[in-house]
Amino acid sequence: MIKILSVVGARPNFMKVAPLHRAFSASDKIQSRIVHTGQHYDARMSDVFFNQLGLPEPHHYLGIGGGSHTYQKANVMLKFEEILAEEKPDLVLVVGDVNATVATTIVAVKAGIPVAHVEAGLRSGDRKMPEEVNRVITDAICQYHFVTEYSGMMNLARENTVSKGIHFVGNVMIDSLAHFREKAKANDILDKLGLEKKSYLLTTMHRPHNVDKKEGLLDIKTILQRAADRLPVVFPMHPRTANNLKKHGLYDEVAAIENLHILEPQGYLEFLHLMDNARLIITDSGGIQEETTYLQVPCLTFRDTTERPITTEIGTNILMADLDPDSVTVEMDKILEGKTKKGEIPNLWDGHAAERIREILVGELISNSTT
Repeated sequence: MIKILSVVGARPNFMKVAPLHRAFSASDKIQSRIVHTGQHYDARMSDVFFNQLGLPEPHHYLGIGGGSHTYQKANVMLKFEEILAEEKPDLVLVVGDVNATVATTIVAVKAGIPVAHVEAGLRSGDRKMPEEVNRVITDAICQYHFVTEYSGMMNLARENTVSKGIHFVGNVMIDSLAHFREKAKANDILDKLGLEKKSYLLTTMHRPHNVDKKEGLLDIKTILQRAADRLPVVFPMHPRTANNLKKHGLYDEVAAIENLHILEPQGYLEFLHLMDNARLIITDSGGIQEETTYLQVPCLTFRDTTERPITTEIGTNILMADLDPDSVTVEMDKILEGKTKKGEIPNLWDGHAAERIREILVGELISNSTT
């Protein structure tokens, strides 16, 4: 039997590993075990982990918590080395681009254990983003690359990646969304907020570039005010954003905006229901670009570049280079008036990426073990 150790560190990883663990557990050839580094671990994250996504309690919890990028990576590496010595897995599987992704990859490769990277090849071209550095390092040294869109194949080819296999398999984030979409429909969050389907805007903001400076926060406040003048706005607020608003004395002003619903960070099912029924989503998130493309919901993303270009090429995503309220207002009004592109769902975003990954790994690892 093949032992696969899957690593999760931050909340987006949970939604990516859940379908993989489900697919692995359905095979009699795989023993699936989960290591949680603890970059995100609080009551709400536990709720997502245990109750909503159907993941088991992590087999190993490293408890790293917050701290600088260097602190997180160094401590993950030290503790993960001990886990590898204990577990002796046949493969380490990492997802996405968080600190845990690159840290555990380095340790496993040094120990001679093959690593599979899910969401390989994504590139924004912006090396100032910590996530971009994590992606590049991970892909440069791991053995198996599982790609979500064609741009990833081209990026890996251009970088001359040494790989045992580069595979276009689809998007495991969409696997989770497709699997839980029907269940999310039973959620009552819209009733609690007194909102109707397709009658509100949904927004998230958390990237340091947008929320760490007062100037950016003032622009966000203006954008929220103008949006709320048009439709109710639902704003699950990231702790980083809330703390910075309070630090600069702006939280009460934002909270006082009429027609604005500020919420705590939401569980997966609640947020999926909010996304699925929004008229428009305004965000600076990476993953939401993909989810809105699948859900066919218009999305304005405050990023100069995107590592997921398929979402702008054929999807519903529109990049906004900066937090200019006037530019946002123009695009927002176009969308609300129905004058926007109709997106398409990318190839292989069909809810079965995890099963493809399972079959490839079983074939590869069993073949290697018998040679």
